[in-house]
Amino acid sequence: MTTEHVSVMPDEIVQWIGELRPRTIVDGTYGGGGHTRLLCEVLASDEGPDGESPLIIGMDRDPAVIRRDDVPDGPGGDPRIELFLGSYEKAPAAISHCGRTHADALVLDLGLSSDQLADRERGFSFTLPDAELDLRFDPESDLPAYRWLAIHSEKDIADAIYQFGEERFSRRIARQICLRAKEKSPVRTVGDLVEICRRCVPRSKNHDIHPATRTFQALRIAVNDELGILQRTLASAGDWIAPGGRIAAISFHSLEDRIVKNAFREDDRWTVLTKKPLRPTDEEVQSNPRSRSAKLRVAQRNET
Repeated sequence: MTTEHVSVMPDEIVQWIGELRPRTIVDGTYGGGGHTRLLCEVLASDEGPDGESPLIIGMDRDPAVIRRDDVPDGPGGDPRIELFLGSYEKAPAAISHCGRTHADALVLDLGLSSDQLADRERGFSFTLPDAELDLRFDPESDLPAYRWLAIHSEKDIADAIYQFGEERFSRRIARQICLRAKEKSPVRTVGDLVEICRRCVPRSKNHDIHPATRTFQALRIAVNDELGILQRTLASAGDWIAPGGRIAAISFHSLEDRIVKNAFREDDRWTVLTKKPLRPTDEEVQSNPRSRSAKLRVAQRNET
């Protein structure tokens, strides 16, 4: 298995993290491994005062990612890289497992990878109508999205679609989902949900946004507890990022960006280095259209 994923804003990540000459980096959203490979070039080349060798800890919730790269002839065979299966919320445990107390940097690329979109068994892309509506980053844990829909009330479904997808027609969509369940024909596939969204969401004037986009985003966030994990990680990061260390977080929608912005501003352990979020260059957007909505924010851990 090879990766199709192209890392977003790689030059900016290398610049902001490389300035530190870090010895320990956590790549919390390893994905295709692009950021990790580039960050290897800016790791400190010497051992630390406690004999710590340069290291990047790559974390991902997707078992397929770890199986692909944690092999002797892959990135996991590089002595500077340790790969861990799990959410970046588990970074302190991974750091401790590697015999360290702190990391110098945390990198988060919060988008969905191209590999996951292309996987027919996951249901991330609404262009694959026959795929099961799964939406889990880790298909070996938690509930798939179609089961999540089956056990939640119409109100809970509507609230999730509105809160996490900012979909104005959330109640209409939730009502149709629950009607199908009552008719013994519950939503099971991507196509089932896309059909409901097409009926419930009026076509926009510019037709740029697929009518199912916001609903799929919302269910993915709900199933994977994405925003909860992000909030908890940023709240605790000051405990395990070394003084002078940095967090670089790339978000792709307003809910994530708001959490990152507020976490940096409201915690006096951090100094915001990017007063406004950085955006990808025109050249990057042209070569990698999925980067167009990316926003990068960077904060530095205060010395005291």
